[in-house]
Amino acid sequence: MKGIVRIALLLMTTLLSAADWPQFRGVNGSGLSAEKNLPIEIGPGKNQIWRTSLPPGDSSPILVGNHIFLTAAEDGKLFTIALDRASGKILWRREAPRPRKENFQKTHGPASPSPASDGRQVYVFFGDYGLLAYGLDGEERWRVPLGPFNNVNGHGSSPVVVDGMVILICDQDTDSYLLALDAATGKERWKVMRPEVTRGYATPGIYRPRNGPAELIIPGAYQTIGYALATGEKLWWTRGMAWQLKGVPVIDGNVVYINSWEIGGDTATPPETPTFEGMLKEHDANKDGVLTPEETGPKMKSWYVNNDLNFNNTIEERDWYFWRLHRSAQNSVLAIRLGGRGDVTDTHVLWRYRKAQPNVPSPLYYNNTLFLVKDGGIATTLDPKTGEMIKQERLPNALERYWSSPLGADGKVYMLSEACKLTVLKAQANWEVLASSSLEEECYATPAIAGGRIYLRTRSALYAFAKSK
Repeated sequence: MKGIVRIALLLMTTLLSAADWPQFRGVNGSGLSAEKNLPIEIGPGKNQIWRTSLPPGDSSPILVGNHIFLTAAEDGKLFTIALDRASGKILWRREAPRPRKENFQKTHGPASPSPASDGRQVYVFFGDYGLLAYGLDGEERWRVPLGPFNNVNGHGSSPVVVDGMVILICDQDTDSYLLALDAATGKERWKVMRPEVTRGYATPGIYRPRNGPAELIIPGAYQTIGYALATGEKLWWTRGMAWQLKGVPVIDGNVVYINSWEIGGDTATPPETPTFEGMLKEHDANKDGVLTPEETGPKMKSWYVNNDLNFNNTIEERDWYFWRLHRSAQNSVLAIRLGGRGDVTDTHVLWRYRKAQPNVPSPLYYNNTLFLVKDGGIATTLDPKTGEMIKQERLPNALERYWSSPLGADGKVYMLSEACKLTVLKAQANWEVLASSSLEEECYATPAIAGGRIYLRTRSALYAFAKSK
């Protein structure tokens, strides 16, 4: 019986239709939809089909069949919620266990990872518990506790479902790993440790070459790594990534585009950082091979908060190794030619772009153009072949921070700010603004597009918008 179920799950892609949006940012995280005749203005009563009040949560909605799925947190409890796509009516909500409470950055929360679905089940991840699977009817199918995790900002990575497996990145400051569970049973298929990286918040991308097995593309702190999807074998890697990567890799053909940005990585020349041996020689008064705040002095005492990775109140060789990587990391949007093996930093990185980069939003590849949006409402287009900047301007009246990733559909690009200001661009390299509108709420989630509608989540509600007839 289990074998029959597993075979059925391997074929589940046939259960998803073009009208579905099955994971964070749609199919393979591309942010693209084939929908036409979409609205370009939104607001209370403006192209609004319905509005449903929801508990807080930053996960992005996904769309499967007649259902919408998202997660939320209320009164210290964690929930998975299903809504009816046509009406916005809440169909069911299920509470997940919460044995602990992670620390979170104030713009982040316990319900940030987005659900994923294969058309028959929906899979959700909470950093305060682990992974759970539900049928579309809300029946729990399995649960797998994970953690606790060592990630001071809380987890933000979303699961993906591919070839009968649920894939999840569990990057943290100690013991990072990549996990594959059987979608039918929740049993572990494989697990690989990621000692090369520290904390991060990325979502996997899937590369299917014309010849050869499928690969997982996993952006992480200081390295992007490619793994064999079937086994988790490490195949290739690229050095020189920033610290704390977010978002999802964007794949076009045999090229992947990745945004890699974090505070401190914009310097033209990385600062010199002493070796660990040099630090020991200067500061290790008791010669025990580690450094304490008392030995390094008051100027570095606050520095230990982010760099004492295992919280033992000492700086060890591993801590200092990653600190040196952090200091030398340089931010960039980069293009990587896929298909290599081993260290491909010097052979397969096609270009790097180092100006006006996003913090959280992933790039959008649409109409042979790469679109970026940065805090402050700075919108940029790049030539995907060369990385050359084509146009860069501030979006009018939308100058705040951006957490939502841009989407492409109907010849337009949709960019949503923290203040829920939606700017719609003509999808061309020399873009122009077609419309601007606002909900006057807070927006951290990325919208979903399907069935002629835009589903947009704010901190307090989910909206459905469609072009008025």
